[in-house]
Amino acid sequence: MPTLSVEYLLKEKSQFLELFVLNGGECLKKPIPNNQIQRPGLALAGYTDRFSYWRTQVLGKTEIAYLNNLSETSLTETLNRFFAFDIPLVIISKAQQPPAKLIEIAASKNIPVLQTNLSTTDFIIRLSSYLDNLFAPRTAIHGTLMDVYGVGMLYTGKSGIGKSECALDLVERGHRLVADDVVNIVKKAPDVIVGQADERLGHHMEIRGLGIINIEKLFGIRSIRMQKRIEVEVRLELWDNKAEYDRVGIDETYTTILGVEIPVVTIPLSPGKNITVISEVISMNHMLKVYGENSAEKFVQRLSEELARRKLTSQYLESDME
Repeated sequence: MPTLSVEYLLKEKSQFLELFVLNGGECLKKPIPNNQIQRPGLALAGYTDRFSYWRTQVLGKTEIAYLNNLSETSLTETLNRFFAFDIPLVIISKAQQPPAKLIEIAASKNIPVLQTNLSTTDFIIRLSSYLDNLFAPRTAIHGTLMDVYGVGMLYTGKSGIGKSECALDLVERGHRLVADDVVNIVKKAPDVIVGQADERLGHHMEIRGLGIINIEKLFGIRSIRMQKRIEVEVRLELWDNKAEYDRVGIDETYTTILGVEIPVVTIPLSPGKNITVISEVISMNHMLKVYGENSAEKFVQRLSEELARRKLTSQYLESDME
């Protein structure tokens, strides 16, 4: 889990979020523990039993108008009750001026208060996008990620089995490299994982016997992508005469990465096998399945119907005494 402080947020995103400091000092070093954002209307009104105080609190026009309409005594009581919780950060939207008492009590409790020029909705959308990406679950996998006909294909297998060579051939055929050797994976949504290249490696590739090559410089900007959703894992392994490989495609297998399930296609390697063409077919077949067309299932269905027709015909002919 990454560590994010209010100070770091200001340094990185103050311009994007149009942020200004209303009370600073040591409180700006306070950590923001999660990506959750809340408008604390009920908490300000007095209902704090289910107050999610650990979230970033955003005060919009409704909340500020409510505070401005309170008497001095009620305002002090409300703010003391609100800031009694260990709130990580309070942000006031639409460049509104909060009551001076709010800044005073927040400072006494070491709670940072910022202001933004953005509307409440626009600000929450921008901040959520940044925090969701920052706090998203992530991992790194040894493999190669390619964009083949728009499908993100993650090649895995033992070191030296030919993942990079396959990717190089695909690039030569007009497909795009996302990452080689190390694929950094981020979970963007409950069922979406996105792969990116390691910053240190970029779009370089190691070809045994040749060395390190720069795909972008060799093939141009069209040959790379910065990131791509991972939709299929292509598992490369050496041909094993004792192993049984799927020959029809009915029994699909899956793997799970960061809690997201994706299909796995295992390709046994043998001399002369064109992995590049097979990769293109895997991509196109995957898209057919996405659009509801499963070739293997239809083949088995047609085969079953044909066998059933032949059986009925055979029974009819056997009983025909003419």
